[in-house]
Amino acid sequence: MARKHNREEEEAMIDMTPMLDIVFIMLIFFIVTTSFVKEAGIEVNKPKAANQTKQKNANIFIGIRDTGEIWIDKRRVDIELVGSTIEKLLAEQPTDVIIIQADKASKHGDVVEVMDAIKAAGSNLRISIAAAKG
Repeated sequence: MARKHNREEEEAMIDMTPMLDIVFIMLIFFIVTTSFVKEAGIEVNKPKAANQTKQKNANIFIGIRDTGEIWIDKRRVDIELVGSTIEKLLAEQPTDVIIIQADKASKHGDVVEVMDAIKAAGSNLRISIAAAKG
């Protein structure tokens, strides 16, 4: 009688190995296919625009505050280091679009300096200026 009881307990166990294999494979798939966005790290008061298009594959955002501070990847960057920082980010994750999020009170000269540094980092890069819906 004791043997019959042990056999029922063994048959009632479920083998979890195939389920764990599937979960592990799904985890690897999601990690590999995820794209990481390098954000500017600051909130700016964007100017309003009536006509705008959304860039789908932009990975790098550059924030320019009204005080002239430049932020890339949640760090403050001097204007002299913008080009080298962009080159480093492009080596990590290539893209062809860079978005500038400039405050509406920022100086035009600051935006132009950042655009020049971006073009120096990669001549085939497209630059977009972020705007709020108007």
